[in-house]
Amino acid sequence: MKNVIRIAGGVALSMALVGGSSAADFQAAMGKCLTKHANTRDSAVVMLECTADAGKLSGCKVLENNQSGKGFDKAALCVAEALPMGAKTGVIKVPMRFPGGA
Repeated sequence: MKNVIRIAGGVALSMALVGGSSAADFQAAMGKCLTKHANTRDSAVVMLECTADAGKLSGCKVLENNQSGKGFDKAALCVAEALPMGAKTGVIKVPMRFPGGA
């Protein structure tokens, strides 16, 4: 379950900055989101655009989804709700890769 979702770039760095307990909570949220909305055996890449403020993301919208209609857009939006952002602020792009095979 550890590799259910890999978040690219600065998103991974922000998880490292928030500490072990929060990272474990986030990992659990990722697993729940993917299981609830998409098939864990399939892979997908989703690009979100969100507003970062006060350590959280809001107003997220899907810019790209290479597996349209398979629930990965909903899974990515669900993950974004739990994604710790640290001190980042403003409009940011959040790439998410769902590797599949789980």
